[in-house]
Amino acid sequence: MGSKMTQAQQTLMHWVEESENTVFFGGAGVSTESGIPDFRSEDGLYRQKYAYPPETILSHSFFEQHTEAFFAFYREKMLCLDAQPNTAHRCLARWESEGRLAAVVTQNIDGLHQKAGSRRVWELHGSFHRNTCLRCGSHYDAACIRDSVGIPRCRCGGVIKPDVVLYEEPLDQTVIQGALQAIRAADLLIVAGTSLSVYPAAGFLDAFSGRHLVVINRSATPLDARADLLIQDAVGKVLTF
Repeated sequence: MGSKMTQAQQTLMHWVEESENTVFFGGAGVSTESGIPDFRSEDGLYRQKYAYPPETILSHSFFEQHTEAFFAFYREKMLCLDAQPNTAHRCLARWESEGRLAAVVTQNIDGLHQKAGSRRVWELHGSFHRNTCLRCGSHYDAACIRDSVGIPRCRCGGVIKPDVVLYEEPLDQTVIQGALQAIRAADLLIVAGTSLSVYPAAGFLDAFSGRHLVVINRSATPLDARADLLIQDAVGKVLTF
């Protein structure tokens, strides 16, 4: 980036270079530049009109009671298999390969961090790339869900459910512990592309007691007042070095 780098980017780059343990905590805003819609922005999914609110459709009870309607919405709005990693994903993967990033903690289910090359990724809400038969436990990829009609069925006849955490469902305990351990150990925590309105995931940040807290988000967040560096911009415009 050279001379075009902003003062905030220079500060962030300096902190990343001097940090011994950097952790990145990201939300939907990390993937919007890959063409994946977020939820709570002005043009996000929650502002669009459906027969049911997205929060209702993406709940465990709706999945149980209106399974076919759940999958119709899921295929159309959640299953973004053609999306490619953007500048931010590639930057973070490069930092990890250079030994400058300890872990990524993500609220996203798109797998784009891994697609970019990241290896130490804690997926708080699961991944649409993993799908499991509720009857026999057989595993399927995302293409199976995409290419199915109506309710996706296993060879045994059971319903295939995406391994994503729906509303009313608990987070995976192993993922919780891994994410919390990473955040507690961090001396630099970069929080980006998230409104911090989804709990319990957003509450994980209370575990951070390190040296520098950086918040990158286009709109205000509850964490802004605590941030040592606040950058109100798109994540992909900031993580370019």
